[in-house]
Amino acid sequence: MAITDIKEFAHLTEADIESLGRELDAIRLDVEDSRGVRDARYIRRAIRAQRLLELGGRLALFGSRYRPAWLAGTAMLSLSKIIENMELGHNVMHGQWDWMNDPEIHSMSWEWDQTGPSEHWKRAHNYSHHTFTNIVGMDSDVGFGILRMTRDEEWRPINLLQPFANIILAATFEWGIALHDLTFAAELEGAEKGQLNSQANKDFGRKIFRQVGKDFLLFPVLAGPAWKSTLTANATANLARNLWAYVVIFCGHFPDGAEKFTVDEYENETRHEWYLRQMLGSANFDSGKVMGFMSGNLSYQIEHHLFPDLPSNRYPEIAVKVRALCEKYDLPYTTGSLAKQYLLALRTIHKLALPDRFLRATADDAPETSSERKFRDARDAGAAMVETLRTDPVTGQRRGLLSALRARAEAKIPRRRR
Repeated sequence: MAITDIKEFAHLTEADIESLGRELDAIRLDVEDSRGVRDARYIRRAIRAQRLLELGGRLALFGSRYRPAWLAGTAMLSLSKIIENMELGHNVMHGQWDWMNDPEIHSMSWEWDQTGPSEHWKRAHNYSHHTFTNIVGMDSDVGFGILRMTRDEEWRPINLLQPFANIILAATFEWGIALHDLTFAAELEGAEKGQLNSQANKDFGRKIFRQVGKDFLLFPVLAGPAWKSTLTANATANLARNLWAYVVIFCGHFPDGAEKFTVDEYENETRHEWYLRQMLGSANFDSGKVMGFMSGNLSYQIEHHLFPDLPSNRYPEIAVKVRALCEKYDLPYTTGSLAKQYLLALRTIHKLALPDRFLRATADDAPETSSERKFRDARDAGAAMVETLRTDPVTGQRRGLLSALRARAEAKIPRRRR
């Protein structure tokens, strides 16, 4: 099963975790104390760039009956939607810029350019996902309710279809997120199943009318003779935004090394253990400034899960400090190329579509699902290595989870079959 004891799994004592937590608290305080002009300049420039791209794209599409104009307009519109979704909407609604006290750039007032109402998303994502990150049965973002992403979830015949469901989810990602958040909003409201006149449904309907009307009625009509090509350009831009957002999210949550946890672990969790769960349950992908910006700096998913309400432009500098802490406490810092991280997630999607009897590894020791039990089951030399991991008997240096994983791999301990 997933991790039930994070201290045992991480090979850290309670004192270790408290020390790690205090160092992470210090990182947060340092960023909070240093927020200022350069951060405000960053977000305002990002907003300006996004709006100029959208304006340029909309203007170019007036001539979209000509292929060069269609390509230019669609490209600019796609970029504007990606930036609005990732760097602006997602991060502003996390409250990353509330400290500026600018009513235009505030989590309470921002409405993003996609189907789901921002209020629905904030309730489901900011609270549920970031509180219960990767806790099986509590975090509905683990597979978004349609994909089996851990062996802790019972296999059902419908899972055979999840490779196809994944393609549909990727292409319609904004709708998948919107419906996912609608369910959470309706439950929070206490609406009965199938109650069409619930407040959640009314809010959802209004947002659909506005969003779909803008992209697929208003702007095509304004384009006059170019209405058909404008319609296809808007649909293409939405598709591009959906696919990119899907890839970024899956690379941060589902590669190997992004661990899952049980309700038992959460019930006795301290504030500093919450930090550790975020570190072990998230994954980064390598990025430069441009890709970082286009991903909303969610290429630093570990840092985002640790500090979801700190300005996203600070994540690269925070990452340097977090990586140093991982080295100090001998913890893995899960990262890799965008292609590698996505292919690992894609492998899990296809592999877990199959019944468990076709899978080699167990729920305690699989690439996508791991547990402290994997170390308890160690045999012979592997067991001896694991027992000495807290402190190296020769050098006296700290040895923790990262060394445990390496020692286990080097021991080549065979995995049990179910």
